Amino acid sequence: MSSNLSVHEVFNTFDTLSEILLLLPPEETYKLILVSKRWLQIISSPFFRHSYLARWKPTFHLIGFFICNTSYVGKQHVERVRRPRSESSMPLLSTSSLGDEVEASGVLKKLGYYIDSSNGVLLCGRHPKAYYLWDPRTRKQLKIPRHRVHFEEVVMSLITEDCPVQGFSYKVVRGECVSYAAHCTKVRVETYSSKTTTWSYSELTCGEAVSLTPWTAGRVIGGVVYWYATGGKVAIYDTNDEEKRIDVIKLPKTFNYDEQVLGESSDGCLQYGWSNKSVMEIWKLEKVSDVLEWTIQFKLNFKAMWRINPVVSARFSTRTKETQLLAFFNQNSDSVFIRCDSHIFVFDTKTQRVEEVQYQGRGSSFVWDYCKVLPYFQLSWPSSSSSLLEEGNM
Repeated sequence: MSSNLSVHEVFNTFDTLSEILLLLPPEETYKLILVSKRWLQIISSPFFRHSYLARWKPTFHLIGFFICNTSYVGKQHVERVRRPRSESSMPLLSTSSLGDEVEASGVLKKLGYYIDSSNGVLLCGRHPKAYYLWDPRTRKQLKIPRHRVHFEEVVMSLITEDCPVQGFSYKVVRGECVSYAAHCTKVRVETYSSKTTTWSYSELTCGEAVSLTPWTAGRVIGGVVYWYATGGKVAIYDTNDEEKRIDVIKLPKTFNYDEQVLGESSDGCLQYGWSNKSVMEIWKLEKVSDVLEWTIQFKLNFKAMWRINPVVSARFSTRTKETQLLAFFNQNSDSVFIRCDSHIFVFDTKTQRVEEVQYQGRGSSFVWDYCKVLPYFQLSWPSSSSSLLEEGNM
């Protein structure tokens, strides 16, 4: 830095100020958006955000839990269960002030059913008529253009990407689900890209028969989509791979009626959680000598867990109720969500302590065994007027 630059000039130079702000921890950087509009623009700019999150680990804020009843979507009209009018199509158990605002606004009633989320942006809709993206921070809604190919049963994922120059972009990926009895080694997918503003159709080839499981919660890590497949497997599709192939790998443990969840570990690997009435296991998919292998990370007996937490156990009478794994935290290997009756808890795998998660909503009125409860996170990062759903990012 040249000595003839004044303090005023330093703090008004984009490059110099950016270099200084990159050295500060997140809790300090967030406070500095209040200094001026100029500082807010720098901190919330795509270039600075990308550089900062590459240096500092991103943090996520829990907004709430969406309750998804897949018996209301997909399937033939004759087989589909009709949703009672008293039940919301996209109920949210709010754990934050933003969640309270979203729930009170009534907008969720207009968006259809929850499908997926990424970086706080929701993918929702009414299959197969319309799909929407919605950003709760800005209240902006975007209708995805009508897809070209009809799939009777599908599994879908939302991919958001952050470019230091262009900012946010996104993809919506639809995979066709066919019967495993067909012994098909191909999977038809259709992808909408905000960069091209069009749907593209592909046929992915697999080395063995594959059948995706419809309306299940997959996972996206670095542009790679992980979907459940029949036969106790997970399908792996790299959306950036030009070879147009899909691979499958056997899950380490799967049994009928057991809870299964997918997540992302702290080091960017796929996590798989499994639980029955008495035991929970957490596995990680890693490359060992260029071969993908599952390695167990943690195993827990629920009765032993409650014995370590007698106060919480007595308060919620957990001895007479079943405990199960609910979901992973976002990019976190140390904590998981568990459920006992209509109560949600955080379990820390290091301390083995259990804490209740306070939420607002009619959680006790749902038949939990027939619903999937999915945590909804937002990236804890300051934003100005820019949004994923701004016209410049569409």
